[in-house]
Amino acid sequence: MACGCWLALSSTALRAQDRAAQPEWRRLGGHSIEVSLASPVSGPVDRVWYSPDGARLLARTRSGREFETSDFERWQPVRNPEAPTEPEPPTVAGGVPSGARGIRWAASSRLRLYAYGRQVHRSDDGGLTWSDQTAYNGESILGAAATDLAVSPRDPDEIVMANELGVWRSLDGGASWSGLNEALPNLPVRRLLALPGESGGLRVLAESFGALEWAPGEKHAWRPVPDPGSIQEAVLRGALSARLGAAITAVALAGETACAGAADGRLWVSLDGLRTWRLSRAAGGGPVEALFTDVTNSRLALAALGGEQGARVLRTLNGGLFWDDLSSNLPPAAVHGITAEVASGALYVATDRGVFFTRADLTAAGPASGWNKVGGSLPAVRAMDVKLDREGNQLFVAVEGYGVWAGLAPHRLGSFRLVNAADLSRRPAAPGSLVAVLGGPVRVARSGGLDFPVLASSETESQIQVPFEVRDRLISLALEGGAPATVVGLSLREVSPAVFVDRDGTPLVISAETGVLLDAMNPAWANSRVQILATGLGQVRPPWPTGLAAPAENPPEVVARVSAFLDGEPLEVTRAVLAPGYVGLYLIEAQVPALVNRGPAELWLQAEGQPSNRVRVYLEP
Repeated sequence: MACGCWLALSSTALRAQDRAAQPEWRRLGGHSIEVSLASPVSGPVDRVWYSPDGARLLARTRSGREFETSDFERWQPVRNPEAPTEPEPPTVAGGVPSGARGIRWAASSRLRLYAYGRQVHRSDDGGLTWSDQTAYNGESILGAAATDLAVSPRDPDEIVMANELGVWRSLDGGASWSGLNEALPNLPVRRLLALPGESGGLRVLAESFGALEWAPGEKHAWRPVPDPGSIQEAVLRGALSARLGAAITAVALAGETACAGAADGRLWVSLDGLRTWRLSRAAGGGPVEALFTDVTNSRLALAALGGEQGARVLRTLNGGLFWDDLSSNLPPAAVHGITAEVASGALYVATDRGVFFTRADLTAAGPASGWNKVGGSLPAVRAMDVKLDREGNQLFVAVEGYGVWAGLAPHRLGSFRLVNAADLSRRPAAPGSLVAVLGGPVRVARSGGLDFPVLASSETESQIQVPFEVRDRLISLALEGGAPATVVGLSLREVSPAVFVDRDGTPLVISAETGVLLDAMNPAWANSRVQILATGLGQVRPPWPTGLAAPAENPPEVVARVSAFLDGEPLEVTRAVLAPGYVGLYLIEAQVPALVNRGPAELWLQAEGQPSNRVRVYLEP
């Protein structure tokens, strides 16, 4: 039986011509941010108003997008935007509170008034007296001044306030508040800083918030974190702005080579580790919003320009001596992010009209093949950034308001690639382990007269098991699927351990006592036992048939010596067996020490001296 909790099989495919790219996308992380207020927050909202009957609440974000909710939990885009009804100015018997920018009144009671601005004030006597509903120690308990306020036509005690941190609701006239931001697609993500990986989480740069992380196992909200890389880049941009006499908007480094782009489209290149710079491109077009460089080829650089007209995607193959235009048929739209895989020539851009994909020779001069829009379930709004994972298998997209989305990179469709099924890495396989085949469906997998069981198959991704009988270090694997048979190489070791992680980077580590998946909301407790799901641990005793699920009782034991480590300290491994009920999965049970620190910790396995990937778990004393 295959493990369905980690293998996200897609239902669409990109054909060999790279046309009609429609990956199956999944959202990573939520819409809201935890900043220690009454509720999680989101991005700036400028207007809030009720429908005339009070059945719907509507909100307009700073970017101009409108959403509505009728259950105050789920938000939907407004299909036919409507102008908010401007309330009739109320008559105020006395003065207005200091800092107020507007007054709202309750339709059912002309004496109930609300003033909003630096704080929210309430009056029950037509404005003769006011009480402050949001101030604490001189600051707003809702984190920022109000940009708008609406009173429900149904109930004068029900009010909604908008500010730089989202939408807030009170059902008792402002005495208490709760946020309505957890499902509001208003996350102000601007850049991708780090992708889920070795014990680290997904990290983004958000407007007004700085660096945010969705940690492995996080289920609640994004959290502000320090990010030295983005801070250093900001410092470097500031220093280069002063040195070059221009507003530097993007910087990229590759060894001794560096590129810098300015708000007026100019580009500079340094070939000696930032010591000297030469102007590489004159002003023209929009601002340089992103640069891509490749550490294996320091002469290559790609630039994304934010203007809608003129050259918007540029390439240099000679260290900036000249730049050629790859924009081709790219629709007029500002380009905000760019990424590429040099070996395949795959090139992706994030634009005001979404994500586009093309192929171009990134080692020699030549035009791009023509741009295709990447669609599927990706929200059809402005894309702010794109990145490929280190293996070039997954594409990550930062979408304005909607956060981060990921899916199989379209250029992977139509050509098979073998990766470890546990973490999608290129680490060698081992007898008995699981391998994911990216790029298309697989019906038959065979090598040297041995069948490799196909456990799951879709139009984009398949899962196979390496037979326990394999002994060679390098084999040629014949794959048959929706396209002509393909032969690919597969490296093997006796053991090659890898801990399973889902596509968000959450490890499959389970409480032995409760069977609950451990994550940020469900940490491992001191002196408890954890079960780690892995693959690549090789032979078992007694031998077990390939392709057959392990038995529930007395599962075969791993022959190799298996160790587990938590923050570098060895754990007691109480058993290492085939995972009962699964094919190709191994279960390692380990004892958590009696004394542990609270918070995240790094966990990994070792088998016969071979280390696994490192994953993040959470501990409670």
